[in-house]
Amino acid sequence: MTTVIRRAAEWSKVAAWIRREDVVGLVPTMGALHEGHGALFDEARRHCSVVVASIFVNPIQFDQASDYDIYPRVLADDVAFCTARGIDYVFAPPNDEMYPEPQRVFVEIGELSEHLCGRTRPGHFRGVGTVVLKLFHLLQPHLAFFGEKDYQQLAIVRRIVRELNVPLRVVGVPTIRESDGLAMSSRNRRLSAAERLLAPRLYQALQTARQLIARGERNVVAIKGRAVQALRTTPEIRLEYFEMIDPESIQPVDLVNAPVRVAIAAWIGKTRLIDNLLCEPPALAHVFAKRQTKTVGPVSSWM
Repeated sequence: MTTVIRRAAEWSKVAAWIRREDVVGLVPTMGALHEGHGALFDEARRHCSVVVASIFVNPIQFDQASDYDIYPRVLADDVAFCTARGIDYVFAPPNDEMYPEPQRVFVEIGELSEHLCGRTRPGHFRGVGTVVLKLFHLLQPHLAFFGEKDYQQLAIVRRIVRELNVPLRVVGVPTIRESDGLAMSSRNRRLSAAERLLAPRLYQALQTARQLIARGERNVVAIKGRAVQALRTTPEIRLEYFEMIDPESIQPVDLVNAPVRVAIAAWIGKTRLIDNLLCEPPALAHVFAKRQTKTVGPVSSWM
């Protein structure tokens, strides 16, 4: 049975009983859990002896108050989901636990937040970085698990850990998709039936880009033009961005001479969806194939 903890002081009592040889894994979430989160939990469960899921709808990462207000809050369902997945603890703090006074100190992200989602969501990644660092300090995990669907977030958290000397390892977990390719997301539940039928077109655009890159196309403008052609003829879909970025710096590239992340954000009705794919030029195809079959090594070997 999963134990729910609401206060940091409660976690401190639990932590005092954790054995020195235990490996504590943290999966930060905002709740409304689905099988994408389940994949994170399963990965954490495979490699950690104690697994904690945090559930906290973080107010300082929302650029629109209305988006924060309508974000689904279903703690009882989420705890049942965690119990079924074998999660040991759920840390579900109230707002006054995470922000006992108005927040005046933040994690500034810099150039990693200049493009993709950071360009149209001012302050979003500052809020993400701040709350993640708070969770790391409060719960002191050895490993933290994040999904590749939010790739910019994953890259930012990795940089925070590296540059601020946080003593843990960040583990990225591949995106989990529906049978038609749509990336699983808590936002998918906002789509109407008609909108849900259109949503897989985002993944189809990414796949088109991957195929063009795999065939040797290097010109970013040409790739984008072909990949988003179908989206531009679908008035119900409003494209926010479609970019090819360096996976480390999150900066746009002009030519595809190395592995890139192709990332997309689009609005379908009132719902904003994001997705991305790693794409490899043909000279690196054999490297990509090996990476896909590589198994995860011991915890001590992870980078």
